[in-house]
Amino acid sequence: MEDPEIIMASSDRALVALGGHLREMGYRFTTVTPETHRRVNDRPENAIARRIEDVFGWSRPFHTNVLPPPIVDLMFEADIIVPCEEGFRSLLRLSSLDDLLLFHSAYPTTAPDSVFFGPDTYRFAIALETHLREPIGPVERAMDIGCGTGAGGFIAARKFPMATIILGDINAKALKFARVNAALNAISNVRLAMSDILSGVDGSFDLVCANPPYLVDPAKRAYRDGGGSLGATLSLAIIEAAMERLTPGGTLLLYTGAAIVEGRDALRAEAAGRMQQSNFSWSYSEMDPDVFGEELDNSAYAHADRIAAAVFAATKPR
Repeated sequence: MEDPEIIMASSDRALVALGGHLREMGYRFTTVTPETHRRVNDRPENAIARRIEDVFGWSRPFHTNVLPPPIVDLMFEADIIVPCEEGFRSLLRLSSLDDLLLFHSAYPTTAPDSVFFGPDTYRFAIALETHLREPIGPVERAMDIGCGTGAGGFIAARKFPMATIILGDINAKALKFARVNAALNAISNVRLAMSDILSGVDGSFDLVCANPPYLVDPAKRAYRDGGGSLGATLSLAIIEAAMERLTPGGTLLLYTGAAIVEGRDALRAEAAGRMQQSNFSWSYSEMDPDVFGEELDNSAYAHADRIAAAVFAATKPR
């Protein structure tokens, strides 16, 4: 059900205040892949945080004297600080996306309800911004499917300030982060919805965007597992759902991943088959030919050549 208002608990308001303080201090952090994160954190000199970015970006243990007292106070008020053997840890990270600051889950993201942010988010943002530079019809209502931190929806909200942008997710923690991040970044034209793809919202959309999970995850974590033998099931379901609910002239922008097996991209072939049965205009391209290479060691990808980051766009005829 769509949430018509952004209503926050006191702990969430403290989180917004924390983000505001960090912004005033000039905080910025570019979040890397989990594998890079592990390698950097494993360096002996990085065992304990020495600066603010180590606490809220690298998720390193810290002693409270590394932070200004007001920041520590807000962490306790927001209930995101926990003791550990080396001192304390933050339960959240804060990442930069252009001038946006976005809270998300701390490293490592092992919990089933983790809210992920990383290089895929940056690529998704580039793909969406590029798509929105092209001439498209008027946008009055849009949907960010699997919104996570809200990054995609916020880009659309800024591009179309008079539109209503719905941030949908099946993960209550993601909607909490999206709510906080909207307030932190002063984005008011968004609404929240607990929704599995488009099942939790009514009506049609002028724009649908999505950055769904696309890997095969044995633990079946919602932010990571795309379903099916090669992780493409959710991406194809989003294409199907959007085709039904786009307004005439409405567009879908899907940033996802595709396993390439013996030179064949099955996701592209499946998407092309769906498009051939419609009169949609569409495009499909590889944005990065080789991502998450470490996944190729897993048995699910025993026959895969690589995993590519792909961008699929489709427009419904007027």
